[in-house]
Amino acid sequence: MERLRQRADFLAAATGLKVPTAAFVLQARKRDDGGPVRVGFTVSKKVGNAVERNRVRRRLREMVRLSAAGCLRPGHDYVLIGRRAALELPFDRMIEQFDGALRRLQERRPEHTAGRGRPRGEQSDTSR
Repeated sequence: MERLRQRADFLAAATGLKVPTAAFVLQARKRDDGGPVRVGFTVSKKVGNAVERNRVRRRLREMVRLSAAGCLRPGHDYVLIGRRAALELPFDRMIEQFDGALRRLQERRPEHTAGRGRPRGEQSDTSR
């Protein structure tokens, strides 16, 4: 399993499927190549100070390390966006949510993506 580090990879993952949970949002996107699984972690400043954000990030990394060995598909990018609830939520509950989020991702069909509608910047016919 590799880590996502480039901003462009995080932005590309944001265009894929999204599954929100209490502790995090899981984003997934199928890449064109059949390479290894890549996982990225992000926590915004809304969550708290640097100590709290780092604690959330560490919990997310450990959750993925422990539970996702066989569930993540090769050739996919996954991004976990940490939420403040990840600080108080019991760790075993977070793992349950992660497993459930992965199951929901696998059940969805490719045409069900977040952001269905007009692309940003495109205007509707009524406003022209």
